[in-house]
Amino acid sequence: SFAADVAHELKNPLTSLRSAVETLPRAKSEESRGRLLSVIQHDVRRLDRLISDISDASRLDAELARNDAAPVDVAQVLEAVVAIQNETRPGQAKIELTSDRRSLRPGADSFLVMGHDSRIGQVLVNLIDNARSFSPPDKPVRVVLSRVANDVLVTVEDEGPGIEPHALERIFERFYTDRPNEGFGQNSGLGLSISRQIVEAHRGSIRAENRLGPVGPDGEALRIGARFIVCLPSAYPHVS
Repeated sequence: SFAADVAHELKNPLTSLRSAVETLPRAKSEESRGRLLSVIQHDVRRLDRLISDISDASRLDAELARNDAAPVDVAQVLEAVVAIQNETRPGQAKIELTSDRRSLRPGADSFLVMGHDSRIGQVLVNLIDNARSFSPPDKPVRVVLSRVANDVLVTVEDEGPGIEPHALERIFERFYTDRPNEGFGQNSGLGLSISRQIVEAHRGSIRAENRLGPVGPDGEALRIGARFIVCLPSAYPHVS
């Protein structure tokens, strides 16, 4: 199934690329050649992103099985990710990070989970990247770290258009994407699928839901953004 999906996804940009390359020698104006070269560059970027993400997805299970898990401080990883994102992409939505330590029991100060820090960081980067790409630049992306019972939760909220109800689960499928205005060179449709694969390998879960606002004229609550919730089992569960 994975091989069939990969073949299908690679064929689309290859077909477009071949058509542009075959047409280029017959282009009669600089404007036409420029448009064809732009198509070629776009398809090359798309193929590069697809191949990189496919390679990442294909070796993920083996990597997680091979490497021994170690305690990971989710608060530390999240703080580093947010700081880097805010510094390197100043033109996008600002990220507001809150660590809800009120959710910890007295005497507890840890958001430790057992796992692989680089892969957990990859999930957080992907979710924050997605949230920023859908949010207006003047609206914040809110990230909340909390502890509920024996689980560590990371919630990422944006103020974008939200997610169509039928797609709340489909967005985690391989190669599914719902970005009509964004070039495929920037999005392979594998990011959320890989994120779920990583989270489930850590014995956790990830889900999406819409943030709902006032009821609209049709009687339905308006979507005011999307919310992603990652739940990971704590390395040190509470003892009753």
